[in-house]
Amino acid sequence: MSKSAKVAQYLARLEDARCEGKWDDVPELVRKVRKHATDRLCLTTTAETEYAIIKASQKQNPGSRPSTAVDSKDLDTAQLVPRLLGAIDAETTYLEDKYQAQVCVGWIHWTVGDYSQAAAQLPQSLENELGQVELSSISEWTRVCSLKAAYLKANCLARNNERVAALAVFESALASLSYVWSGQKGRKQLRFWAELFLTEFCMLQAQALERGEKSLDDPNSLAPFRSWGKYWEVSKAQGSPLTGGYGFRGAVPRRRVWNEYYAAISGILQQDLPFPTGLVDVTNEASARNQLRAELKKVEIAYEGLLLSETSFPRADEQRQEIEDFVAAVMRNWSVLNGRDWHEQDLGPGGKEGLSRGILDILYRAATKTFHSTAILRYLFTVHIAVAEFDLAFHAFDSYLEIVKKGKARVDKTGHPEPSLDDDATVLETISQAITALCKYGFQEAAEKAHNLGIELEGMLQKLPAPLPNSQDNITTLDEEDGNGVILHPRISSRVYALSWQAIGISQAQWSRTTFDASVRTETQTKAIRSFQKSLSPDNGNPTDVRTLFTLGLLLAEQRELTAAIDIVKAALMSNKKTGDESGSYWRERSLIPLWHLLALLLSARQDFIMAARACEGAFEQFDDPTVLFGSQNLQGTFRSEHLNEAEARNEKNQARGLVDEMDDLEKEGMIEVKMTQLALLELLEGPEVAVNASHELLVLYTRLFGSFQQKAPATTQKSTMEVPKSSAGTIRSLRGSIFGNKTDRSSRNVGNITTVESGKSTTLPERPQTTQTVASIATTATTAPTIQVTRENSEAGDAQRSRRSSSVRGRRSDSTRRNSLKKREPSAQPRRTSSTGGVPRAPTIVDGEDYFTPMADGASQERVDFFASSRNDISRQQSFSKGRGLLRFDSTASSTRGSTTGSDSLVLDSLSSPNPLPVVQFPSDQVKRQRQTVLVKIWLMIAAFYRRAKMYGDAKSAIEEAKKLVDGLEAEATKDTSGSISLRDPGWGGKKSVEELWGDVHSELGYLAISEGAPYVARDYFEEALMHYPDHPSATVGLSNILLDIYSEALLPPPAIPSINLPDGQATNLIPTSTKTQASSHKIGNIPALPSVPLGLGGNSPQSSKNHPTFHETNDLSAEELPPPYKAVSLPLVDRLAARDRAYGLLSGLTKLGTGWNYSDAWFALARAHEESGQPDKAKEVLWWCVELEEGMGVREWNCVSANGYVL
Repeated sequence: MSKSAKVAQYLARLEDARCEGKWDDVPELVRKVRKHATDRLCLTTTAETEYAIIKASQKQNPGSRPSTAVDSKDLDTAQLVPRLLGAIDAETTYLEDKYQAQVCVGWIHWTVGDYSQAAAQLPQSLENELGQVELSSISEWTRVCSLKAAYLKANCLARNNERVAALAVFESALASLSYVWSGQKGRKQLRFWAELFLTEFCMLQAQALERGEKSLDDPNSLAPFRSWGKYWEVSKAQGSPLTGGYGFRGAVPRRRVWNEYYAAISGILQQDLPFPTGLVDVTNEASARNQLRAELKKVEIAYEGLLLSETSFPRADEQRQEIEDFVAAVMRNWSVLNGRDWHEQDLGPGGKEGLSRGILDILYRAATKTFHSTAILRYLFTVHIAVAEFDLAFHAFDSYLEIVKKGKARVDKTGHPEPSLDDDATVLETISQAITALCKYGFQEAAEKAHNLGIELEGMLQKLPAPLPNSQDNITTLDEEDGNGVILHPRISSRVYALSWQAIGISQAQWSRTTFDASVRTETQTKAIRSFQKSLSPDNGNPTDVRTLFTLGLLLAEQRELTAAIDIVKAALMSNKKTGDESGSYWRERSLIPLWHLLALLLSARQDFIMAARACEGAFEQFDDPTVLFGSQNLQGTFRSEHLNEAEARNEKNQARGLVDEMDDLEKEGMIEVKMTQLALLELLEGPEVAVNASHELLVLYTRLFGSFQQKAPATTQKSTMEVPKSSAGTIRSLRGSIFGNKTDRSSRNVGNITTVESGKSTTLPERPQTTQTVASIATTATTAPTIQVTRENSEAGDAQRSRRSSSVRGRRSDSTRRNSLKKREPSAQPRRTSSTGGVPRAPTIVDGEDYFTPMADGASQERVDFFASSRNDISRQQSFSKGRGLLRFDSTASSTRGSTTGSDSLVLDSLSSPNPLPVVQFPSDQVKRQRQTVLVKIWLMIAAFYRRAKMYGDAKSAIEEAKKLVDGLEAEATKDTSGSISLRDPGWGGKKSVEELWGDVHSELGYLAISEGAPYVARDYFEEALMHYPDHPSATVGLSNILLDIYSEALLPPPAIPSINLPDGQATNLIPTSTKTQASSHKIGNIPALPSVPLGLGGNSPQSSKNHPTFHETNDLSAEELPPPYKAVSLPLVDRLAARDRAYGLLSGLTKLGTGWNYSDAWFALARAHEESGQPDKAKEVLWWCVELEEGMGVREWNCVSANGYVL
């Protein structure tokens, strides 16, 4: 072998020994290289010195990280440094050897702790030292020395707290890692120093970020961590994947670096910072969010894998704090990603549901490394709700609450706090979340559970010390300590205190609506109002929380405290105005839509219908421009060629989107409800014919919000029967015009209508159909209707909806809401009854623009005029309108200034508003479809009611048929469901109405349609069918009860047993002999015994003496005790009529005890009639006064239409 070959061989073996860390082989190889290659003195001297440094370091701490200073006695620097410096000076040929020696000099000084000298001796950079040498051809050890030099210099600077300068050194040396990324597997020392370099780089960056010396806004803020991640990927690709633990003894754990990486990228996400572009390429904003999500997921998987593999299940006295910290960080990220600012397309495949499912997997894996972690159970409860798994969510909550209660009892007994237990504030907040979820998405059982939780929560609040006052949040207060100086129960913040009382109030309000115990309803409602007042306390509550203000306003409205409710709603709309940056999401305005709706209903209850309509418009006008809300889509429905539509779709895809495309279904349903109230007011002001034409707008709005549907609308006019008024609502226009209308049209319409109505000329109005109580009589009697006309708009019946009381009624109203107050009325104002006449009812009397049917004698009519007379004439009405307009225009200041989005999920309403207590729920697509179809059924039934009241019976049937098709589809889906989550009687968590209740709605509307068409017995069959589907259906119960009472009073006679025959000339011939009818008529007048005043199942006055009313009267034909043959019968037997009356009483008394009927005035009015027919006038008077009180405070629609979630905003 030639000498040059030997030299090359020995140099290669020396290079290999140094790179592999085989230091014991180095002295022999140095001797051979020195023997055969005398010109490589610098190389051999450097290798000898490196060997000495390694041995000295191993002597002090074998296998340790080279970070602690070595005693100078163990390392003879006095000899090593001068000899090395001499070799450097003598070296002129081999620049790599010279560079390695310079690094070695710095390493010697660093090893003995002379950091300033080390920093001075270390070379600047590899490029500067090697000059013209091709970097791709340099040796591996030179690359190792380059990484070593950068690490040592940065370490020296970091020891002097010069972190920014140290990071600059690391950044400048990143090019040295290019060989590591090249794909060639590096040897041991290269991997060692590369990992040491990256570990120090990442930890230093984390420290700088924590201390504020570096910012996450920097495009290179993630560069160190991305280099670390790339190093792991390269190692895996090279066949030697890195594992957990320590890269070298004495270093930080590898998972710690991943933890810092995860913390940094989580900070970018949570602060909504621009995506750092260092070491990555981003093409646009959408891809930036996608890349941020993908990078976050990659880091999350890596850190979780290391953490779980290196963590064992704890012993009884151990905690797994790192696991819980990781889970908390994951949940903070999830709350942002699942919030309203991130869309499905930003999250990649799976969307928000896939995101939440992944979080559930992480939580369940974390639960295997912890023992009874209350935090993980709390997170499971939250995320299960987000994916609409309510049963699993409340299983987790029940476990959580049981563990917390036992743990708190243990702490109170022993006096030793347990770090694994949640603090009091967190427990209160979690229970509040559970109550809110139960009331928002559940039904009867959920309301009962929420009520019990509210009682428990109230008990917890009473045991805790007083909360921190609002005015002294920045003042340090002393908490109570136990004997050892440990604070077991720190004072909670005013925010948590307010949230807790809000949840208690919601649970009480929901329980008052659903309980069957009528005796506790008023007391529960009073407690709920007190709870909301505590939540809004200025001292230690949250006086401007819009959710609490909304719920309190709704509860007061149901209690008929209209003035207080209006003040609260206005305060909520005013107090939440914000100034700040313009925002494209309009969070505040969107959250105020239910408040505007509630204000409209409250104003309609005070008979200020025009201002109520303005409030409905205000809900939409607060968005400034309709294109903001609905986008720039063409809603005119005009035909365009396909290629034009495609071209426009491509060019204006982004511009066409409006806020409604970002809203969830609950917000959209709230908009639908506002529009329905708007149409109800339109019908009240202009008649059902105009509302029929405007109802097309409701379908257009539904289509824009939820997409197209299969069913087609029936014709919107019947030109053969009537000419529809040409108003702004009577012409089908674009959605923008339909919602806002032309201001000129609107003003002229309103003023003209007022003038016409109040002039008292009923002939100028569209003829209104009769209301429920009078129509049920089929215009054959006026015996059963007292002078009070009870009205209520129900989504199914809607027949008795729009008669309204004058201000004199409100003037008589007592401040008390108790039924006992009804007994304290002036005797002169009590309703009177007239004798039965069986005649045709009188024409309606027009008062204050409404027709009140007062079927009684002229004298009695004169007595009642004062009760309903309006004190307002045309001028006063116009003045009140102008005053109201000025009063309502606060929306220009309260709503035109938009709030700003802070990037969180909560609605930022003002500085005190609490975040949304519940996550955004992702319902399964099937359930979303069912919910949307339920809304559409409600729309079709309302349109059918418009048609019915406009006497367009054919179109009404068509609209009902559309609803029936939808309910048929829902029934088919429910029967096919195998999960057990829904049934025909149970719509499941988050459902609107069950299929059976929807069938009740449909058949009830069919029943009222049959009444309008003059077919009461057909109507009775429909009502019976409605009650078979849903026994507690309010409108069907009232409709059936009225028919039964008509049967009892013989206002409604049975149909002839033998049907009549139509002769060819069109005349009908009755086969029952005239003599029989005459005889039966005489029986009806004189032969029927006096009806007993004691009904079956009712207590009452004693029966009247039989001497005044003989039991029967003998005639030449049949006696009263004998039943006529069926073909001769023209009246029902007495026992059947008594059974009809008592059944009506039973149905109505049951309905008025329910949460759905306790304030249903139609039901109470029919119940008063049942009392009167049973000979109990005192009870009838009491119930009628209760009707008056209910009617005084009733809006144009039912109160529960304001919020799709009960009392939860």
